[in-house]
Amino acid sequence: MPYLARNGVRLYYEVHGSGPPLLLTHGYSSTSAMWAGQIAALSKSFRLILWDMRGHGSSDYPPDQSMYSEAHTVEDMAAILDQVCGRGSIAIVGGLSLGGYMSLAFYRVYPERVRALLIIDTGPGFKKDAAREEWNRTAHATGKKFESEGLGVLQGMSAERATVSHRDAKGLALAARGMLAQRDSKVIDSLPNVKVPSLVVVGADDTPFLAASEYMAKKIHGARKVVVPNAGHAVNIDQPEKFLEAVMPFLEEVKHNKKPRASL
Repeated sequence: MPYLARNGVRLYYEVHGSGPPLLLTHGYSSTSAMWAGQIAALSKSFRLILWDMRGHGSSDYPPDQSMYSEAHTVEDMAAILDQVCGRGSIAIVGGLSLGGYMSLAFYRVYPERVRALLIIDTGPGFKKDAAREEWNRTAHATGKKFESEGLGVLQGMSAERATVSHRDAKGLALAARGMLAQRDSKVIDSLPNVKVPSLVVVGADDTPFLAASEYMAKKIHGARKVVVPNAGHAVNIDQPEKFLEAVMPFLEEVKHNKKPRASL
């Protein structure tokens, strides 16, 4: 299995197919395995790069809380792209939930390295401190639950988390406090500055993320939004065929340098 070592932390990644690079990042407490149902289709046209965030799956679980942060995650993504495609390489960047948020964070730091954004069942953060503090209380409570109850907590969660494997719940607890919790409004404030083709995808039954998806589609100039029917937070698992129907036309348009259609 391929690994990248960055500052003493080993990161698991895998590469499928050839073509323009497409980096997908999983959600919190999930792993790269959540994309298994999309590998065959996406790897026919793209160099699909999947990876496990630190504290998740087959990557390392460093014991130091300071090793888990938005900044570390962004730099992990950059390092993996450097490793697979060459230093400073450009890719379509996307992910689900926390993976989508980190994709937006990556664009904020490295806009020149992003060809397009694929944002799936994601929230862009919070402008108001009170809303962010409420989110962070939930994130810290999630971390405490993993510490006290272990990996069994995953069984009651959505499909992209309940169906994957981790080695240690402590990594998920540290990731909840360092990566799921948020410190500022920089990502949500940066949305109007996004200048690349962007697709926002959300499951019709993913109620907590419907308003956030609409907000992102409006704030990102020229963004396109697709609502996938009969799907919850794990839209690509709940409706794998409809998910591909939502994303493939956009990805092919980007691949061939065509202008994606306007928001739906």
